[in-house]
Amino acid sequence: MASPPSDFALYCCELLSSAGPCVAKRMFGGFGLSTDGLTIAIIADLGSGEKLWLKTNEDHRAQWETAGCERFTYASTKDGKSVARGMNYYSAPEEAMDSAHAMAPWARLALEAALAAKKPAKARKPRAKR
Repeated sequence: MASPPSDFALYCCELLSSAGPCVAKRMFGGFGLSTDGLTIAIIADLGSGEKLWLKTNEDHRAQWETAGCERFTYASTKDGKSVARGMNYYSAPEEAMDSAHAMAPWARLALEAALAAKKPAKARKPRAKR
C-alpha cells in the first residue's frame, strides 16, 4: 500500500487549489501534484529539504526567473561526465508559499504549462484489409 502524502504535500495541494482539485502521489522519492490528471507541480528534496517546484514552459520561463525562482536541475552521468539537466519546473516564489491567494497566479501559470504540454493523441490510420 502506498504511503499517504506528507503534511507538506497536503499543504502544497491547498496552496494550488485555485488550479483545481489537487492530488498528491508518490513519485521518485517525492510527490507529483496533479489536477484533472495533469501534473502541475512536484515536491522534491535536492539536498536542502522538500521544496515545491511548479511546471513551466518557454512562454513563462522569464516570469519565474524575474521572480528569482530556481530552476529544477539534477545531475546525471553521460559518457562518464556529470551533467546538469534542467527540467521545466521552477521553485515557487517564497511569498507565494504563504497562502492560496498568493499562489493563485503561479498555480495558473503551472496549469497553463501542463495544458500546453499535453499533446493530442495521434489518430491511428486504419489498417488496410488483406
